[in-house]
Amino acid sequence: MLAGELYDCGDEELLKQWHKAKNLIVKYNSMNSEDAGSKMQILDELLGGRGENLWITSPFYVDYGNNIYFGNNCEVNMNCTFLDDNKIIIGDNALIAPNVQIYTAFHPTNAKDRFGEPREDGSFEFCKTQTAPVTIGDNVWIGGGAIIMPGVKIGNNVVIGAGSVVTKDIPDNKIAFGVPCKVIRNNE
Repeated sequence: MLAGELYDCGDEELLKQWHKAKNLIVKYNSMNSEDAGSKMQILDELLGGRGENLWITSPFYVDYGNNIYFGNNCEVNMNCTFLDDNKIIIGDNALIAPNVQIYTAFHPTNAKDRFGEPREDGSFEFCKTQTAPVTIGDNVWIGGGAIIMPGVKIGNNVVIGAGSVVTKDIPDNKIAFGVPCKVIRNNE
């Protein structure tokens, strides 16, 4: 999975990790907002790693959780979805607005490659998936409703405008927005 090769989402080991993450995130999302200590304990069990001063507003959604890494002083606002079938690495001082989606998973465009041959009973196996990591630098602000696609690298000191769909890398010190997201000007 982490190598970016086709893999089976129905693999027993992956499903075990997936269910663990789903159960932890249900606990996290249902906790009292003021219970920061318990929330951090869940994040320590869920995430691959985190720096100091992480704030994630509920609800928050993940696939596995253990492939997500945060730097210091990061804030994730409500209703964000991180499909971390590969690594999502977020640097220091990141602001992630509501409804942001970060995807590392994608599927083959050919249905036969996605599902294989039908079984005798007409059913299909789990959908085949591939992944590519997402890296977000330091001092990045991602506006509300933005979608970050698999394999994207966002540099340091970048602002991504609300509603953008980021399909390609964004270099350091830029302001970018749109569908697809494009660099609009320098951010100095």
